[in-house]
Amino acid sequence: MTTRNDTAIKAAAARLHRAQETLTPCQPVRDLIPADDLETAYAVQQCNIDHDCQQGRRLIGSKIALSSKAIQEKLKVRYPTYGRLFADMCLAEGVEIDFGTLIQPRIETEVALVIAKTLDHERHTIIDMIGAVVYAVPAFEIVGCRIANWDVSAADFIADNSASSYVVLGSRPRMLSEFDIVRCQMRTTRRGEVISSGSGASCYGNPLHALIWLADALAKADQPLQPGDLVMSGSLGPMVPIEAGDVIEAHIDGLGPIRARFTTG
Repeated sequence: MTTRNDTAIKAAAARLHRAQETLTPCQPVRDLIPADDLETAYAVQQCNIDHDCQQGRRLIGSKIALSSKAIQEKLKVRYPTYGRLFADMCLAEGVEIDFGTLIQPRIETEVALVIAKTLDHERHTIIDMIGAVVYAVPAFEIVGCRIANWDVSAADFIADNSASSYVVLGSRPRMLSEFDIVRCQMRTTRRGEVISSGSGASCYGNPLHALIWLADALAKADQPLQPGDLVMSGSLGPMVPIEAGDVIEAHIDGLGPIRARFTTG
C-alpha cells in the first residue's frame, strides 16, 4: 500500500506548476516522491489539475502516453500513462504556434478520437470502444516536459501530467469505418525529410487497445470518459524535438494530412 504524503504531493505539484508558469524547467520531483510510486505521482498530477480547474480552465479530455513497449521498458512501467487536456491546449490546424510558449518541446503524430458515450465500466471491451468513438482526426501532440533535460522517472513523467502541452487537430473527421486504425501508415516530415514514421499498430498494437486501457484507468479513478471528450490515443511513431521556425507536416492513411508551423513570436 502506498502511504500518502500530502505535504510531498503539494510540494511536487508546486514545483511543476512554477516551472509551467515561468517556462523554466525544474529539477525532477523524485526527491519528493518515490520514483516508482505511480499512485502518488497521479495524486501530484491531480493536485495541479484541481488548481487549474479552480482558476477557470476547462478539461476537454485526456492523452495516452508511453504506449510503445520500448519506452515502457525504458521507464520500467508495464502500462501506458495518462495526462489530462484543457481547452486552451487545443489548437486547430492552421494556427501558428509561438515557440516561445513551449518548454523543451517535442512532437508526436497521433490519431485523435472523440468519444460519444460515457465509459464507466470496470472493464471495457473493443466493442465498447467501437461504439463509443464518434470520429477520428489526424493530430499532432506538442509534448512539453517541465523537468529539465527530460530527466524523468515514471513518477516524474506522470506527475508532470505526462508532459501534456498542446494538441493540433485536423479539421476533416472520419468515422472508424472509413479507415484502418491498425494498419494505417504514418509519415511525418520537416523540410521534406522524414523525421518519424509508423503505423496504427505502433500504438499499443492498436489505438483502440490503448483507449480500452485509458477508459479502464479513468473509470477506476472515478473520472470516466464522457461524451464529447477528446482522447489523444498515443504516438504512431518516434517523438522528435522541434525548433523555432519548423514547419512539420504529416499524413496518416485514411485520415489525411496535418501541418503545424512554429514561429518565433
